[in-house]
Amino acid sequence: MKNIKKEVEKYLLVCENSKGLSKLTIKAYRIDLMQFLDFIQYKNSLNKEQLIEYINYIHKKYKPKSAKRKIASIKAFYRYMETEDIIEYNPFHKIALKYKEPITLPKTIPLDSIKDILKYSYKKLNNVNSNYQYMVALRNTIIIELLFSTGMRVSEISNLKRKSLDLQSNTIYIYGKGSKERIMCITNDKISRLLCNYLDICNSLNDYVFINKLGNRYSEQSIRNMINDYAIATGVELHITPHMFRHTFATALMDENVNIRYIQQLLGHSSITTTQIYTHICTNKIRHILEEKHPRNKFNL
Repeated sequence: MKNIKKEVEKYLLVCENSKGLSKLTIKAYRIDLMQFLDFIQYKNSLNKEQLIEYINYIHKKYKPKSAKRKIASIKAFYRYMETEDIIEYNPFHKIALKYKEPITLPKTIPLDSIKDILKYSYKKLNNVNSNYQYMVALRNTIIIELLFSTGMRVSEISNLKRKSLDLQSNTIYIYGKGSKERIMCITNDKISRLLCNYLDICNSLNDYVFINKLGNRYSEQSIRNMINDYAIATGVELHITPHMFRHTFATALMDENVNIRYIQQLLGHSSITTTQIYTHICTNKIRHILEEKHPRNKFNL
């Protein structure tokens, strides 16, 4: 086999150009594969024993979810080399990769806390001293509203472009993980009006909807910092992240008996298995069922 590092670079180009994977995914693949090459000391051939040694090392060093992803990255790389006849023997053959991954329930935000954050956001919007402060407060309010009302990922909001908005039909065309497109509707008139107002006053040459003071894309980390600042200012004790709005969005719909297939489509999950995690956290519905239906609560002792 040729130099394995060169094969990694060729594989990453295939992932980017042919498979249409995002830059973040490519970056993660690169980290996983380079870490693997460091471990095997850039050897061009790999036997089954060395691979098992690395798999065990990864599981000791990382949490199950991270370990699973790293191993999947390497497995996909070797599958590519086998398909392209770069290697004659794939060391992943006949290796049982059955590591039990514990279920980690998504963290949600109490609805009262979301309401408090939104109240604070609108209060800031109505108490500004300059046009720039109004633009910033308006941008932040819309982002919080979209996080909660659409369940969009923070990366999807940060990378949202003007051409992806159809304000006449209140539709957002979202390009998510793996360049998969899905359609999201804005069903709240107030959010629609705010968004129209923001786009009117923020007459930017930038293609991105949400921009910073320099006129550049408002980054994912900036959104995280803004959410954290608003939560602290509101007095919410829970450490809140943008992704928790997505979890809350899904859980709220599950609590209202929305078909899980629709929720899968709204979230942009390629597999229903990913969406099924939300069936574990419908605590309000479980509590209501037990309170109303369990015979113990009817005992008058």
